[in-house]
Amino acid sequence: MPRPLRIQTRGLTHHVFCRCIEKKPLLDECFFSDLLLEVIRKTLERYKFELTSFQIMDNHIHLVIHTVEGGESISRIMQYIKARFAERYNRITDRCGPFWNERFKDKIIEFSNNPVLYLLWLLWYLAFNPVRRGIVRDPRMYRCSSINSYLDEAHVPPVRITFHEYFIQLGKNFEERMRKFILFEEAYRVKHSLQN
Repeated sequence: MPRPLRIQTRGLTHHVFCRCIEKKPLLDECFFSDLLLEVIRKTLERYKFELTSFQIMDNHIHLVIHTVEGGESISRIMQYIKARFAERYNRITDRCGPFWNERFKDKIIEFSNNPVLYLLWLLWYLAFNPVRRGIVRDPRMYRCSSINSYLDEAHVPPVRITFHEYFIQLGKNFEERMRKFILFEEAYRVKHSLQN
């Protein structure tokens, strides 16, 4: 059965998920996570799109990408990120063959029942990935995440983060938005019985 065609319409927000080959922890070293962030940074310079969030784990990554009118498709953006990173990883480690396990998966946030709630909950779901895995106790402590961009106006992320309109709609200024956004963290902790 042929795989379904991916929706390429611009102006949509994609939650993208990719796993390393055979689900191996190939991104567990800081060097390779930083290398992936460098590739993402170069992709942002090369193509027109907005990165809303990133979460790099040892064996998979999550990106939240908003495509824009006149910009590239989600497939083109992800093809570039995945191919450039695989080339560099293989060259550095003297290996050959695919780095990524399969075609990237994506879910379009605007197609969910409640897109605003979905996005705000998703940002915390991604941030709590290393907490659920027992790597850190607080998502703010994990270095390969964009969550601190949403919690500290002075935070300088390793790649440019563009706040989604759903986050901006939370308030008139950053402080007001952040206070409302933290309510989603509290709800997430209660639902999943997570403590600080």
